[in-house]
Amino acid sequence: MRIAIVGSRGYPSYYGGFETFVRRLAPALRDQGHDVTVYGRSGGLRYRTRVTDGIRCIDTPGIESKSLSTLSHGWFASTHASHSDYDVALVVNVAHGFFLGQFQAAGIPTVVNVDGIEWLRAKWGALAKSTFRMGARLTASRGSVLVADSRAVADIWETKFDIRPQHVAYGADVVNDNGQDRVREIGLEPGSYLLVVARLVPENNVELFLDAVEDLPARPPVVVVGSANYRCATARRLEEMSARGDVQWLGHVDDQTLLGQLWSNCRLYVHGHSAGGTNPALLQALGFGAPTVALDTVFNREVLNPFPSALYPANPESLRDIMARELREPGSHATAVHEGQALVQGSYAWEDICVGYERLLMEAAETAAEPVRLQAVPAVAGG
Repeated sequence: MRIAIVGSRGYPSYYGGFETFVRRLAPALRDQGHDVTVYGRSGGLRYRTRVTDGIRCIDTPGIESKSLSTLSHGWFASTHASHSDYDVALVVNVAHGFFLGQFQAAGIPTVVNVDGIEWLRAKWGALAKSTFRMGARLTASRGSVLVADSRAVADIWETKFDIRPQHVAYGADVVNDNGQDRVREIGLEPGSYLLVVARLVPENNVELFLDAVEDLPARPPVVVVGSANYRCATARRLEEMSARGDVQWLGHVDDQTLLGQLWSNCRLYVHGHSAGGTNPALLQALGFGAPTVALDTVFNREVLNPFPSALYPANPESLRDIMARELREPGSHATAVHEGQALVQGSYAWEDICVGYERLLMEAAETAAEPVRLQAVPAVAGG
């Protein structure tokens, strides 16, 4: 089966949730004998092709800006893919709903990962939110098969668009014996520190965590991983707290070994994400064995349903009390190491996720009508 994957930054990429998903899925599909092409972003003016790990990678032109990058790369990728000889396309991000008509015209069925509820995210301005809403409406009407990684997200789509996406969860790995050398190198004692890993955007509630930390009666070391691509009040506050020695702010961490060890060796991981579906950072933390508490949202509740005491309400006083008790009595609220890892292995293993997507792609391809191919194929440098 010839499969195109459209909408991520490419393969292999470690940037975010979609990129991790593609990095895991593309080789799994290849190993099952499928011909896989991943479209990505080059920032150049021409299409460029390469082969990496037996996967054809096509980097597309595009405009590199916060507002136009996704749409411009998405248009070039969708145009090229819809003029090519694919049996099915996997599309990620509802912004690409604007381009699904190209696949329809070519007779190429699409499986669309709708991710979270982008039009509700506080980080986007009014124009971006409107764009995502329209992209979602077009996705609902033009996508062959819709997939949500969260049943709560599927509920929202059913209510808003009268269509229920199929459910295939996001994935994570279980990692044991992860080492301590990297956390020690940055001056941290394993098992001693509170940890947050989050982009500094309002819906991740880093400010709520900082309010709770500053009110703790006995404060352990506090580590924050994350940055913003713009100046914001949270970043300024972290700079001030870092200068006072109240927080160790590491900014964005590309080093996946260090990030994994930070989760593996923390005293408590506090997950404040409130938007989107199944959050990759939450699953990663559980897979690395981090004792975890999470903000009580419908999305986090779906993941941590077996551990209701690990959810905290959206006020700093409650989080402060939960952290203080957890520091006195480990395991009183947070998921234990073996509990979180068992949850990931049972419900969020990448092997199972990849099997689920292969099934949907094959079903979509098998039920598609005989395609009517378009003729003008954009040139790709290198073949």
